[in-house]
Amino acid sequence: MVAALRSDAGASRRLLKLLLDHRLSVVISVPLAIEYEAVLTRPEQLAASGLDAVEVGILLDAIVALATQVKLAFLWRPVLRDPNDDMVLETAVNGGADVIVTFNAKDFRAAAQFGIAVLSPGDVLRLREIG
Repeated sequence: MVAALRSDAGASRRLLKLLLDHRLSVVISVPLAIEYEAVLTRPEQLAASGLDAVEVGILLDAIVALATQVKLAFLWRPVLRDPNDDMVLETAVNGGADVIVTFNAKDFRAAAQFGIAVLSPGDVLRLREIG
């Protein structure tokens, strides 16, 4: 999400556009949505994205409306080093996701034990082009 808002030329932005065009499905949980809001409305993130907090809120509302909302029935903590990464993994596991999309693949190695691939935004776009 951070990369998608910081650059309009990258794979992350293309994935966000696919989601907003109903051509990509994602899962989200309440804790993950709150974390996205907290990160994306930090002053440095707002400055880098050129958005204000209201605009970020509108975008996040749209994402939540399009995403499959996941109730965290099972918590898998701690599995990863970063508790915020655990939140992403828990959402993916509880939501039956096939892939976690991140630039931080090394910190998500444990996702494999749940049958979840970890791919970069560019890798996801390349796979979509092949499939």
